[in-house]
Amino acid sequence: MSTTGGLKVFSGNANRALAEEICNYLSCDLGQAITERFSDGEFNFQICENVRGADVFIVQPTCPPTDAHLMELLVMLDAFKRSSAERVTAVIPYYGYARSDKKDRPRVPIAAKLVANLISKAGADRVLTMDLHAAQIQGFFDIPVDHLYAAPVMIGYYQTNVLPKLTVVAPDTGGAERARAYAKRLNAELALCDKRRERANVAEVLHIVGDVRGRNCLIVDDMCDTGGSLTKVARALKEAGAERVHACFTHPVLSGCAVEQLANSDIEQIVTTNTIPLRPQARELEKIKVLSIAPLLAKAIKSIHEETSVSSLFV
Repeated sequence: MSTTGGLKVFSGNANRALAEEICNYLSCDLGQAITERFSDGEFNFQICENVRGADVFIVQPTCPPTDAHLMELLVMLDAFKRSSAERVTAVIPYYGYARSDKKDRPRVPIAAKLVANLISKAGADRVLTMDLHAAQIQGFFDIPVDHLYAAPVMIGYYQTNVLPKLTVVAPDTGGAERARAYAKRLNAELALCDKRRERANVAEVLHIVGDVRGRNCLIVDDMCDTGGSLTKVARALKEAGAERVHACFTHPVLSGCAVEQLANSDIEQIVTTNTIPLRPQARELEKIKVLSIAPLLAKAIKSIHEETSVSSLFV
């Protein structure tokens, strides 16, 4: 049993719908708080109920506008620590700045580490996140991190909606391990896209490693930002003889002209999750299907609160 007080779930403005859905699975009410902004744009936050000795979970993905939602999270963490909450867990389904996880060019920051420091310093006792862009980001924290994967939700969908003659495709070498796991669970073939990124948000597909001719291809990735990489991989697969192309990714960032690019791409269907609220334009795109990760996060929150193992959710 939990050594902390009662379970309480609160939300910022980043994805309130997800927080409410999590509360529905946990059979609890969403915590009462003021989450407004002053006229100058500063975040106006106040907890409207007693949280002394409570086990608090703050649901707040740091999705666009990233800086605003990150600042909301930091302010909320500070408020709960100053209100004598026993333990505060930052539930961050999407971790912003995750792509800045290494110094791969001269004179650049490692912003993912900086954000980890800010979250810890603001008062988080624990972090619950999902499909980090780079797994080593867990090591940037000096507090416990529970790193979940959307794979069980995604794989369950494709086990029900079977694609015959399936080949799972990694869009780059970094995604090979993820694609291999999907291929194993779906009894599918595996292919890899050899991709070179000249600069941020600009990728050039070089060639496909593996035979995809006459196959139905499923591109698996952790996120989609501008959609440029995904659409180029889909085009390369079609040129290599693929019959149909589907895609799935956990985080639908979909910035800039991403929705337009995906709408005009060779991809027949896109499956994603609700770690980030879909932009209005994306909601109108019929080829996008959203799966909920609320049950998975709710189970993890319940396990953390009750001090039971979360490892069964990692597969």
